[in-house]
Amino acid sequence: MSGYAKQRALERITLLAGRCLDLATFWRETSEALEPAVPHYGGACWFTLDPASLLITSHFNSMRLQIPPEWLAHEYYEDDFHKVADVARSERGISTLHEATGGDPSRSTAWNRYVQPYGGDQELLLALRNPSGEVWGILGLYRSPDQPMFDAEEMRLLRELAPHLGEGARRGLLVGEAVDPERLEAPGLVVLREDWSVESLTSGVERWLDELPDGEWAARGKLPPAVLAVAGRALRTAEHANAPGEVAFARVLGRNGRWIVLHGATLVTTGARRVAVIVEPAQPARIASLLMAAYGLTEREQEVTRLVLQGNSTSEIAVRLVVSAHTVQQHLKSIFDKTGVRSRRDLVGKVFFAYYEPRVTDNEQRASLGRPLRGGPVEPNDAS
Repeated sequence: MSGYAKQRALERITLLAGRCLDLATFWRETSEALEPAVPHYGGACWFTLDPASLLITSHFNSMRLQIPPEWLAHEYYEDDFHKVADVARSERGISTLHEATGGDPSRSTAWNRYVQPYGGDQELLLALRNPSGEVWGILGLYRSPDQPMFDAEEMRLLRELAPHLGEGARRGLLVGEAVDPERLEAPGLVVLREDWSVESLTSGVERWLDELPDGEWAARGKLPPAVLAVAGRALRTAEHANAPGEVAFARVLGRNGRWIVLHGATLVTTGARRVAVIVEPAQPARIASLLMAAYGLTEREQEVTRLVLQGNSTSEIAVRLVVSAHTVQQHLKSIFDKTGVRSRRDLVGKVFFAYYEPRVTDNEQRASLGRPLRGGPVEPNDAS
């Protein structure tokens, strides 16, 4: 990999992450930018994950290949090397199948079923973890037997790119939800010019602007101070016209007594700079309310279930919740009884196929129609 190719990939992907593109366009253009720096086989595979559960919510391949249903069944019902959730929760955040199998990928059932038959040999998975530590996706790259091994320099570049890729995915999902709302409490989007005048608003954002303290948008066209503060912070972190900077964040108590979250991101475009502010209600991960409604899990049982979905062991859950392993086992027994499963693997599979697989299918259809992709699980009768 030449120094020029590396620098070009960094610059291009940083630029793309700051444009608040719809997710499918972001993945497509990022794939083109990545190919010269880290050559691969068969097109890059992009997955979005629900940060709360680390379960897959969408898949996009630059060659428009759809994810095989049997691969999903294998991922969530069978033991194997190199699972998506394992890489997503790992400290390093990057792994190759050759590393995971001690240099013998044929030990992996997935390699024998889904990689080798399609002409592949190597598999690399990268967690798209944003600066705040949330994992919003996974990048999968593959190489054929005649290609060189992924080397240390390529893996360093990918780790450097991961926060930008994670932020690009996060912004794409938020903006997609704002411009094509799925529910009444959908995020709203305000785009400001550099002089703080409003360029555009998405439908429904007015309710959030009026709920924020000192906002009088409906009566006087006055933006709440929190919106301007987040916008200003985002602009200050943008070093120059071609760098989007960081995503600014604020949590504000609204007039109605509920917390509202604001995200600010500079839009990298030609001409004057602009900043997008996304406003959404602060709420628990949707999976918690779904599990409560469907199975009647207690708050602690929901916490245990979320950690099980992420791939944590009994001892790891005990440490995270500051309880004994025996207490975790008692919670698991109650969870299994309520959900009608016999094992952790069955629990993960049941939750995935009930609430996440419909989202994956829906997102593949949405990508083919040019509509925004969705994040998070599907609520009953909620796919659109």
